[in-house]
Amino acid sequence: MSTKVVVVTGSNKGIGFAIVRGLCKQFHGDVYLTSRDVGRGQAAMESLASEGLKPLFHQLDINDLNSITTAAAFFKKKYGGVDILINNAGIAFKVADTATFGTQAEVTLKTNFFATRDMLTHFMPLIKAGGRVVNVSSFVSSRTLNQCSPELQQRFRSEDITEDELVGLMQRFVEKAKSGEHNQDGWPDTAYGVSKTGLTTLSMILARRLSKERPNDGILLNACCPGWVRTDMAGPKAPKTPDEGAVTPMYLALIPAGATEPHGKFVSEKEVYPW
Repeated sequence: MSTKVVVVTGSNKGIGFAIVRGLCKQFHGDVYLTSRDVGRGQAAMESLASEGLKPLFHQLDINDLNSITTAAAFFKKKYGGVDILINNAGIAFKVADTATFGTQAEVTLKTNFFATRDMLTHFMPLIKAGGRVVNVSSFVSSRTLNQCSPELQQRFRSEDITEDELVGLMQRFVEKAKSGEHNQDGWPDTAYGVSKTGLTTLSMILARRLSKERPNDGILLNACCPGWVRTDMAGPKAPKTPDEGAVTPMYLALIPAGATEPHGKFVSEKEVYPW
């Protein structure tokens, strides 16, 4: 039996760090903590080592395509693929940030949607039979969806939307945000929300593709909401601890072998949420 392996992006702090900690205790195999900054990654590793946990480390900056392909090649060579991928890396501007909405739209979607999509493009072929893919989205994605125009809502909920069409819609949002025309074009005033609406929709598209192209491999792919968690990103007023935020992502990562659902769903508090 080859060693099983799980990869968690953006896991040097916050929810990602809590997911790595939890998986080190529950997953039988190698758990990779990854971060764009090696120093911060090593500091996180030392913190977990002090708790008696033994994750492994690999540098991974999802905004750097070369970093993604280097990591993908490493996992293919060492493990023959990946058993569990948790796409946790993400960003959000603070409410008080003075950057223009166009800039916030471009920067937020670059990481939360486009870079996460790059991760999926390069790592999906590596996911082994029986594998699990978890995209950490947000309940904001559902709320944002309901604030979009009926035309946009129909496309995001459609069973036949393609990845190319979705990418086009995300690019359109950024362009309209930069020109100040996003409201007229049917979009709400939340770059973070649109980025996560895109990620949840992408999850559903890729899950349908898996069912069609690899029907016998038993891979389950879902998007989830960790809840409002006290992290550097969400701030100190949030009600959940990072460990509590890690519960649903870990639940989806550790769905028992042979299960057929959930798949292609948006999951919150371990329950499938309507989209």
